[in-house]
Amino acid sequence: MSTFKETFAAHDWNSIQEKIYASTKEDVKRVLQKDRHQLEDFLVLLSPAAEASLEQMAQLARSITQRRFGKTIQLYAPLYLSNECQNICTYCGFSMDNKLKRKTLSDSELMMEAMALKAMGLQHVLLVSGEANKIVGVDYFQNAIRLLKPHFSQISIEVQPLEQDEYELMQQAGVHTVLVYQETYHQEVYKAYHPKGKKSNFEYRLDTPDRIGKAGIHKIGLGVLLGLEDWRTDSFFNASHINYLQKKYWRTKYSVSFPRLRPAEGIIEPNFVMEDRHLLQLICAYRIWNPDLEISISTRESEHFRNNIIPIGVTTMSAASKTNPGGYVVDPQSLEQFEISDERSMETIIDLIRSSGYDPIMKDWDGAYSGLQNS
Repeated sequence: MSTFKETFAAHDWNSIQEKIYASTKEDVKRVLQKDRHQLEDFLVLLSPAAEASLEQMAQLARSITQRRFGKTIQLYAPLYLSNECQNICTYCGFSMDNKLKRKTLSDSELMMEAMALKAMGLQHVLLVSGEANKIVGVDYFQNAIRLLKPHFSQISIEVQPLEQDEYELMQQAGVHTVLVYQETYHQEVYKAYHPKGKKSNFEYRLDTPDRIGKAGIHKIGLGVLLGLEDWRTDSFFNASHINYLQKKYWRTKYSVSFPRLRPAEGIIEPNFVMEDRHLLQLICAYRIWNPDLEISISTRESEHFRNNIIPIGVTTMSAASKTNPGGYVVDPQSLEQFEISDERSMETIIDLIRSSGYDPIMKDWDGAYSGLQNS
């Protein structure tokens, strides 16, 4: 059965990059006048030529988002299960070659962390771990989900890539969403960022969303790590991946996130610095191209950026995040995967959203209908 690899192979990184940078202001004007957009239009909206139309793009993105999603922002927080990892990744604090104290939450510690999130009013939790199959594998995840399911209406996971039958077990256990990031679609340099571990297998990771789609998971989240390679070209390939998945697994919902490389223990400096205006352009481009796509912004971003992005295109935000196992109450001093930027409390973020004229949503009500997905 075919996977995204065939579609990916049809595009050459350098050729796509040339097309993006060759786009003109006339191309941008033509795209912005269209009612429906294709992947080729997204390419134009990524271009340097589109920067001059950023105000128009933002207004259009705002209108599309309000029409499709209303004036709501769903809130969630990550719950880090473990910083154990069998990969060497040059940009991650959890990398196996970093000499740090490793920690995996016990059942009692997991529940202490969960109750801290519940006390904030959260109903949506994202379980995150390093990639260490033997220590935090499917059995560990199933147990964690079993413990948390009575307390949260929505459980998402961001863990190592699994096999299709393992994703089916996750779905049966109650997982609503799986996030998996290719990090970069630039295959020629991928190995340099991932020199050791299962993550160094570019094609296995590339096929992961196909396995998730076949397993019938309700929602798939994709993204690239902004700062490794040219953000415009990487984002085109990420959108191409979403475009392929939406056509093939059309009952599944999709989201996109925008992790920008942040400081962490022992990591590299970004090869490509992405400015705030470029991130705004990218968010607007995604929204104009794909009105149904859910768009998420994390606490990696600054208070200023998060304050101003609310009315433009996002549908989901994390808040009060800790990126270390036990970071909420059990072991606040354990090593973070990366530094967050927006450290404001959940209550403060809720007040911010309301003051912007939006409703903070703690629960994804659409999840109640997930049983209809494959009917």
